[in-house]
Amino acid sequence: MGLRKIAAIWAAKTAEKLSVHIFHRQGVTWAGKIALKIYPQILEDLASQVRKDIFVVCGTNGKTTTNNMLCAALEAEGNKVVCNHTGSNMLNGVAAAFVLASGLTGRLDADYACIEVDEASTRRVFPYFKPDYMVLTNLFRDQLDRYGEIDITMNLLKEVMQSAPKMKLIVNGDDALSAFLAMDAGNEYITYGINEKVLDDSDSNEIREGRFCKKCGAALEYEFYHYSQLGIYKCSQCDFKRPDIDYTASGIEIRNALSFQVEGRNLTANYRGFYNIYNILAAYAAGRTAGLNLAHFQSMLEHFNPENGRMEQFQIKDTKVILNLAKNPAGFNQNISAVMQDESLKDLIIVINDNAQDGIDVSWLWDVDFDRFKKTAVGSITVSGIRCQDMRLRLKYVDIPSMLEEDVEKAILERVENGCGNLYVLVNYTALFSTRNVLKKLEGQK
Repeated sequence: MGLRKIAAIWAAKTAEKLSVHIFHRQGVTWAGKIALKIYPQILEDLASQVRKDIFVVCGTNGKTTTNNMLCAALEAEGNKVVCNHTGSNMLNGVAAAFVLASGLTGRLDADYACIEVDEASTRRVFPYFKPDYMVLTNLFRDQLDRYGEIDITMNLLKEVMQSAPKMKLIVNGDDALSAFLAMDAGNEYITYGINEKVLDDSDSNEIREGRFCKKCGAALEYEFYHYSQLGIYKCSQCDFKRPDIDYTASGIEIRNALSFQVEGRNLTANYRGFYNIYNILAAYAAGRTAGLNLAHFQSMLEHFNPENGRMEQFQIKDTKVILNLAKNPAGFNQNISAVMQDESLKDLIIVINDNAQDGIDVSWLWDVDFDRFKKTAVGSITVSGIRCQDMRLRLKYVDIPSMLEEDVEKAILERVENGCGNLYVLVNYTALFSTRNVLKKLEGQK
């Protein structure tokens, strides 16, 4: 099997290089597919070489940022880490993370692995290795034509959690769905969350997902919401309630940058979005749960740049551009909140596709609170992508005018030439990689 393993690694590395440098495509998925085809045991083989712990990160929103941040935190403590940084989180992408990190002889030099896993793919990934820890960020409605209702995702995650009974869970305790799942699965778990009210959501028409108790079916009572169904809750009938929180963020500031305290430490990060408090807190809680002191966590935050379209920043001529992923109602509403935190004049480009990985049903756009854009300084909105007409119609129904340009590169160039110099580009899943490539190309031009 040694020759097959080496052949698989060489073939995968070659495929990845060809895809990226010649065809200008993300070659990670192909690399993993080729490696598994040549040597089906390669993921099990390489995962067994991790010297310490394997983390997996699951959840509807925040997986990629949390996973990459946890990886950076572990590396800041002097560890060698395997990580699927690009967010390729299905079986082929997971396999590729290990294969591309290994040497040409099949040896993996890694203390930890931080692996983002798509919730629907956990059933395919877990037979190859049993993680030591799972970070569960949240559970929201997402791609109904692919995932189905949330109950299906919860049942699937419960199954894989119980298949790894020694795996410890790090769970967002503010999410009633995630908290109930952790209790129901029976694995040992710790929680992170926010005890204080931070946002004024009195003007929000947001759809709340987990409004009913998963234990008895009665309505949940909320002291307050943070956003979507995240907040302080208890069941109106039975004993289900928000669990005691092990890692609590307090003293939160979100206006120009993010800052909060946890375990007596002051943490700050120079980017926007209240939801990123949860991402930072999840990465911190995971590292601490695994026994690390995380003495360099603040230093890591100072140098950490969210990549792969997660509040990623570009400079094109005199225009500052921020690219962010928005793929479901909860995520898009938080994108809107992040944009509104910037009180200066800004232009927006919204790119919506309906490819298989996006979910071909774009009716979720009608659950996004777009009318909030009226309450911030938006100079223009341009809609683009395959379903740009649907996006334009959605904005028309809340009396927000928009320009239409199906070609993303043309849309960006037009706003760079004629815009206000402050541009936000909000994209759904399959638009992300191509839009990011366009922005990188334009940034590199003189």
